[in-house]
Amino acid sequence: MAKLAFIGLGVMGYPMAGHLVKSGHEVTVYNRTEQKARDWIAEFGGKYEITPKLAAQGQDMVFICVGNDEDLRQVTLGEDGALLGMKSGTILVDHTTASADIAREIGAIAAKAGIGFLDAPVSGGQAGAENGVLTVMTGGDEADFSRAVPVINAYSRCVERLGEVGAGQLTKMVNQICIAGVVQGLAEGLHFARSAGLDGEKVIEVISKGAAQSWQMENRYQTMWQGEYNLGFAVDWMRKDLNIALNEARKNGSHLPLSALVDQFYSEVQAIGGNRWDTSSLLAKLEKNRK
Repeated sequence: MAKLAFIGLGVMGYPMAGHLVKSGHEVTVYNRTEQKARDWIAEFGGKYEITPKLAAQGQDMVFICVGNDEDLRQVTLGEDGALLGMKSGTILVDHTTASADIAREIGAIAAKAGIGFLDAPVSGGQAGAENGVLTVMTGGDEADFSRAVPVINAYSRCVERLGEVGAGQLTKMVNQICIAGVVQGLAEGLHFARSAGLDGEKVIEVISKGAAQSWQMENRYQTMWQGEYNLGFAVDWMRKDLNIALNEARKNGSHLPLSALVDQFYSEVQAIGGNRWDTSSLLAKLEKNRK
């Protein structure tokens, strides 16, 4: 059993921290909204502290899952940040989807204090977090990674080290780039099927047996066809992730024309009130234009 802190109890962090308790670890949590932390304790037990620094004190490892670079900087490097409560020889694991720059910044500061740092964004969405089957893309020291994996396994089905600090975030960018194109293709296919008067479910049943098959098709086509877009990863968050990838592309010289285009399509979804719709709502934009 390890002594752990988990900072950030959003739709992902809440169940992830719960899986750590279920795996037998002693968990202390911090959340910006205190009531959320108290709800978590009522469900899972554990402890709550009023700052990231206090939550991190005396822990073997500290886990973070917050919204963006600035949130991450605040809970790690702020005046009550987790790094100020950690001691040499411990490990900070960040599951936030953020930039590679902030990962390297935190990693360098942690290293000076003798603290290990892993940037470890996840894929699998809310359902993956709740079911404990996330994919974790990790950058950092190999020894730190080896120590952290047995703990991370509590909520994951795949944990891979991709390189030094920053590699996890870069890999998550690849993940989001690939998803953006697939969802747009599926949205256009379903839009075309409806416009052509086809039975969407029968069409998908057939083409999903061939080369067109994808996770998005398998898990989202029915709700897309029915116009239901409240199933997970929000458009606002996808735009954040795509902008991180597009900014990184400008630095490394890669060209992402499709990702840039899909990002603009998501801005149109936001314009019709779909900020909190899930990413499959690209179809809603097409259907609106059809009408």
